[in-house]
Amino acid sequence: MRAISVLSVFAFLFAALPALAADMDANAKVLAKLDDDWSKAAVARDVERVVSFYAENAIAYPPQEPVAIGRPAARKVWAAYFADTTFTLSWKTVHAEVAKSGDFGYTAGTYEDSFKGPDGKLVSEKGKYLCTWKKQKDGTWKAIHDMWNSDTK
Repeated sequence: MRAISVLSVFAFLFAALPALAADMDANAKVLAKLDDDWSKAAVARDVERVVSFYAENAIAYPPQEPVAIGRPAARKVWAAYFADTTFTLSWKTVHAEVAKSGDFGYTAGTYEDSFKGPDGKLVSEKGKYLCTWKKQKDGTWKAIHDMWNSDTK
């Protein structure tokens, strides 16, 4: 009798696992879609839309610059990028995951940018990024830590 009970519990757990995995995949897909929408806003050079993806107290870690603490500081970073008319940027989410708790997640991927360097020549870079997301009280996801750096110098 005990063996049947144990088998029943395992059968239930194995039946539930695909549902849990599908749910996690769905949550991760939400973050990946959000990250892709964020990239589209950057391609469009829309500072306010780009900044809207950050939580009010977010921290951005731009390469070769001081840490930007808070949405207003992140706005300054992005506004400076977009002030350069030669600057282009896009990124692609390679991986996304959401914690079992459902309130934290991350996205990671690659980016490409280009801009006119100090010598006036066009610089093209490829790099990677990692972004931590937190679900807000209203159910939306906002970036809380955003870090990126280039693969090239």
